[in-house]
Amino acid sequence: MATDFGTLILNETPDAVVLTSLKGEVVCWTNGAQAMFGYSSAEALGHSLAELIVPAGLDDDERAVLAETLQCGAANYESMRRAKDGTLVYIDSSSKLVRDGEGQPEYILWSKKDVTTLKVLRDAKLVQARFAGVLESLPDAIIMANAGGRIVLVNSQAEALFGYPPGAMRGLALEQLMPPRFRHGHVAHRRAFHEQPLIRPMGGGRELYGLRTDGVEFPVEISLSPVVTEEGTLVMSAIRDTSERKRIERSLQEKNAELARANTAKDRFLTGMSHELRTPLNAIIGFTGTMLMKLPGPINDDQEKQLRTVQSSARHLLSLINDLLELTRIETGGLVLDLKPMPCREVIDEILLLFEPQARHKGLELTFVSAQDDLTVVADRRALQQILMNLLHNAIKFTDHGSVVVRLDQGAVHERAGALISVCDTGTGIVEGERDGLFQAFSQLDACKERPQEGTGLGLHLSQRLAAMLHGEILFESESGVGSIFTLALPLER
Repeated sequence: MATDFGTLILNETPDAVVLTSLKGEVVCWTNGAQAMFGYSSAEALGHSLAELIVPAGLDDDERAVLAETLQCGAANYESMRRAKDGTLVYIDSSSKLVRDGEGQPEYILWSKKDVTTLKVLRDAKLVQARFAGVLESLPDAIIMANAGGRIVLVNSQAEALFGYPPGAMRGLALEQLMPPRFRHGHVAHRRAFHEQPLIRPMGGGRELYGLRTDGVEFPVEISLSPVVTEEGTLVMSAIRDTSERKRIERSLQEKNAELARANTAKDRFLTGMSHELRTPLNAIIGFTGTMLMKLPGPINDDQEKQLRTVQSSARHLLSLINDLLELTRIETGGLVLDLKPMPCREVIDEILLLFEPQARHKGLELTFVSAQDDLTVVADRRALQQILMNLLHNAIKFTDHGSVVVRLDQGAVHERAGALISVCDTGTGIVEGERDGLFQAFSQLDACKERPQEGTGLGLHLSQRLAAMLHGEILFESESGVGSIFTLALPLER
């Protein structure tokens, strides 16, 4: 049997030797071509060579080579081609026009040599002297790769991060450093980066993972920077292991969830207990009131004094419970406000009438002043009343002589026209050290050290929270020993 030495030689050469028609369809596919590109002879024959191995974006390059071959009879070039599994291969290629017995063009013979390793070495040589020392001084893992996705240079931090011995990462495909589920998509991302090579900082919001040599995955953040060289654009990746940060974040999330559960349980407890305690307290207040009115019968002076002490203590405890219940409703979102236009003067008059006996009992002058007509705000009536009651209560409580004045003015609230309702007193004022925590929950004004004041420490906190829900705020000025001015600022009706 005669031996076809030509076919034998072609199949034994490690290079990819391919014969195509003048249109580029494969008519002969050697073992070297199958080894390089992954297609069997049956898969390649009859198909366009360009469709089989030319990556997206290099179609014009392939057409130019084909045109040069047909025009000049031969062509030589170096470029990148794609294997069946998507791997990019750098090739040194030549093409030659094959003619028939009459000298007419009949086929094109292609010879392609895999120079991927050589390309990596050339790229590494270009950047080694320029970057190696700098990369070693950086705390992050640094990897430089060419357009084919092959690693050309790394620092020791990258080798340690991925678990490779020194020098073992050069020439690897970048996809080997990531879990299999990310590899296919990464090829497209890499191609897109080289089409628009722009700096991309860390923290882009995507969940990225690296893969160590022992198969362990770990979360990473990656920044990308293009590096232009004589051989083309390389990409420099700075890689940071975020495992510890993720662990801390998970721990914080668990703690936050635990705190939220505890807070919910606390709110439920406070709500339940508040309702349970209010019923007997209201009964105590009502019963002592009946006895003080002497409806059941006469009482002596000592009994009246004791009953008033019981009634005062019960009211104080009820006030505390009401404040706690209100705070719970605000924090749990259970407080729903009914916002509607209302005149400020009407609400102010109601509150002044309520507090006039307390002011008279302390010998204080309680007045209202306004330099203009009434102002209309959009507010919840109950919330507005509660804020003004808290401010007036504090003003009277901390003022032993002089006056308490409620003033209505117009000003700006969050860059909008607003009503300014000020409560001015000639009381003890607030010392410098107490001002920062003034609106914090359970913070009490204690300017009169020799006479501690009763209170829940929730009044101003609740008032500020309610003011915020009305799209306003509470401002204050104070001078120790002179007095204070607390101003509720609310936007006017549009």
